[in-house]
Amino acid sequence: MRERHCADARYLWNLAVEQFGYGERKERGTTCRPAPGPAARQRQLAEARQEFEWLRGGSSSVQQQALRDFDRAAQACFQGYAGEPRWRKRGQSEGFCIRDTRVVVYSRTWAHIAVPKLGWVKFKVSRALPVDRLGMARITCNSSGRWHVSFPAPQPLVADAGRTGRSLGIDRGVATTIATSDGQMFRAPTMRKREQAKLARLEQEKSRRRKGSARRRAVGGRIGALHQSVADRRRDWVEKISTRLAANYDFVAVEELHINHMVKRPKPQPDQENPGQYLPNGAAAKAGLNKSIYANCWGMFARRLEQKMKACGTTLVAVSARYSSQQCRKCGHTAKENRESQAVFFCVACGHGDHADHNAAHVILARARPARTPGPGATPQGVGTARCAHESENSGWAA
Repeated sequence: MRERHCADARYLWNLAVEQFGYGERKERGTTCRPAPGPAARQRQLAEARQEFEWLRGGSSSVQQQALRDFDRAAQACFQGYAGEPRWRKRGQSEGFCIRDTRVVVYSRTWAHIAVPKLGWVKFKVSRALPVDRLGMARITCNSSGRWHVSFPAPQPLVADAGRTGRSLGIDRGVATTIATSDGQMFRAPTMRKREQAKLARLEQEKSRRRKGSARRRAVGGRIGALHQSVADRRRDWVEKISTRLAANYDFVAVEELHINHMVKRPKPQPDQENPGQYLPNGAAAKAGLNKSIYANCWGMFARRLEQKMKACGTTLVAVSARYSSQQCRKCGHTAKENRESQAVFFCVACGHGDHADHNAAHVILARARPARTPGPGATPQGVGTARCAHESENSGWAA
């Protein structure tokens, strides 16, 4: 029945996307009658449940909540907080939401939750449940086939480990995930050599299996479990590092990176001399760089650090990253020649030498300091302006 709830939620979401008219209508430039509103969609669902028995066999609360989730996504898109709602695919966007949650806790480790048309389902408690009314619960399934239930709750406070007004600048990179202005360097976990060899064997085995066969699906599940174990290590690393920084610093500055733009594929380069042919555009090298950017969890780290610092009442500021790796933190001279290599920085003007990532972290902190104590007409040093990054909503607690 869990798979049935996921299928119903996915079907109604995709139907709402189709009614909303994203994609094809926008590309063709045609005009159609406006899409139905939230109340009209709920009314259409009630009429469809009366007409189709297969739809009536599912849970009405799960189906109604899927449309409410789409309404929130569409509203966030209109307000500029998120992109356009996309199609959900089977095996990639599996999950559903239940309302009026009933949970019975039996011990510190195990509890039961009531799922519509399924009854009481046992789950393992990974952290303390919210003290207030639970309200809603979201049940999801990842690529490895593991099911999770999460409850909305405010981000808890991070214990003070001796902030005392300390400030920190953070530079994010590919070779070194995080470099700080006080000399620390952190690297996100990567896939181990043994796991890489195992992944290569599984990919070869998958290529030998017939498409659509049960054995191919089984191998795909093993590949998903391997990737999920690596993702779990990275998520654990992000939580630990963000908690450590939030507990030790009152003011943190990060570079404002538009990651979605940074990982775009390069455009094809047509060969003017040979029509129909294309010149090399570095797509293979860019694909490797994009993979490294995703593996370093830049977005997840910034989001979790922002949420934890907001809960603690401390400040996180995002500043422009333009030329931060080429600007000297001593004299402010900016030149491409200052960056000798990925790790070596040597200013051609004043002769200052430093690790390139540490120098960039100091530059980022210097640009953000005016935002901490603003004066009349004050702007951060360097290029661009600083903005406070405390704009995200409270995160959900997973159990």
